[in-house]
Amino acid sequence: MNNDDMLDHGEVEFERQDLSAGGIIAFLVGLAIFGILLQLILAGMFKFLDSYEKAHEPPQNPLIKAVNADTRQATPQDANKFPQPRLETNERDELTGRRLKEEEILNSYGWVDPKAGVAHIPIEKAMELLAQRGLPTSPQNTSAAAKQKAQAAANPTTRARPGGVQQR
Repeated sequence: MNNDDMLDHGEVEFERQDLSAGGIIAFLVGLAIFGILLQLILAGMFKFLDSYEKAHEPPQNPLIKAVNADTRQATPQDANKFPQPRLETNERDELTGRRLKEEEILNSYGWVDPKAGVAHIPIEKAMELLAQRGLPTSPQNTSAAAKQKAQAAANPTTRARPGGVQQR
């Protein structure tokens, strides 16, 4: 058997014609025309809906002071009339301001509640004091420990274990 016979497939052939450049250009031109038409239709629809909304806007309450004719445009003074909490206008500056205030509180002396005599101290000083004095502990209940010892002496079969758990 010859290698040429193995490579010859009589009924299978390659595609003789690729996409033409004219077809591709026609598609792109058609797509551009469609995009421009769609843009014009949407702009006209927006103008129509905007004029419809302006024409059907309810009249302002006569008890309210005169404001600008287009109530859809808010001014900074109008924004300050809204109740708290408001949306952040400049997140980075507001976060920086909050962090600076926290750092100032952590590194300074000041009153938390002057009437009760509660003050705050810098965090470095608080850590030094904690290292010197240790953590505060609650006083142990000496009467409960004495009662446990008395029970253990009265009943020799019961042994008191640390933590108050008894074992027989």
